[in-house]
Amino acid sequence: RLLTSRRAPREQPVAPFSYYFPCQRWLAVEEDDGQIVRELVPVDEAFVKKDSENDGQSLATLGLEQKAKSTTYTVKVKTGDKKNAGTDANVSITLYGSKDDTGIVGLKASKINKNKFERGKVDEFTVESVDIGDLKKIKIGHDNKGNSTGWFLEWVEIDAPSLGQCLKFPCGRWLDKSEDDGAIERIIFPAELQTTEYIPFVPYEITVYTSDIFGAGTDADVFIVLYGSDGICTQQKSLCLNKREQRMYFERNSVNQFIVEDVGDIIEKIRIGHTGGGLNSGWHLDRVAIRRLLPNGK
Repeated sequence: RLLTSRRAPREQPVAPFSYYFPCQRWLAVEEDDGQIVRELVPVDEAFVKKDSENDGQSLATLGLEQKAKSTTYTVKVKTGDKKNAGTDANVSITLYGSKDDTGIVGLKASKINKNKFERGKVDEFTVESVDIGDLKKIKIGHDNKGNSTGWFLEWVEIDAPSLGQCLKFPCGRWLDKSEDDGAIERIIFPAELQTTEYIPFVPYEITVYTSDIFGAGTDADVFIVLYGSDGICTQQKSLCLNKREQRMYFERNSVNQFIVEDVGDIIEKIRIGHTGGGLNSGWHLDRVAIRRLLPNGK
């Protein structure tokens, strides 16, 4: 007698019905970090739904879960010190990692110079991305639009605190249709001997509670410094990105949350204050809570 059996169908993983991608940031050259394109990762529904139990505080924490999952790169770009080395064209960059790439990111607003990519100058930009793994190469180029488009790129330096690496990408060539090989974009690999490695930073979630007394709020530029063991400390970091956020945050009886890179496993003290100035600079701070975020964003 032949016995036959039917294999039970393999259960397929159930996909969620809904995905939530909060942003609550500017996509504008003149605001925030100057980017007009952002990568967003899904977060739990609780982060975007307001209910009576959380008094709306989940709205104040929008994007923190995403921030903890993302990597922030500081990108420095050196234009060569040659005649006509600067460019007025729109420059963009793509970072390629062992897991993924960032996609094309426009380098819109330099943190250092109002007129970016001028002869002999270094410009600095911020690029945020979901985890792309170890950085392997970059592609940088321009759209050849404008009056003076040809560009001599000396080098690109990329610092990734969450990876504990600062990599140098030497170029020393023209990105110009009428110079060199005529290319206006190049793929560049890091110089191993110029790579700096250090202990990777892990983000901390900073929760700031402003007191519930008359005149407690402030519109001043609030900053924080975290001090770890052995004299290690973070740089003085403004908690607001711009004056608009200064007006929005640190109101009377408010709770505001931020992400700050860490100084290790132990925080011995913090320094928090503001730069003064403005009509409503005085601030009554109730308390600060700090929570180290694990790599999975919990």
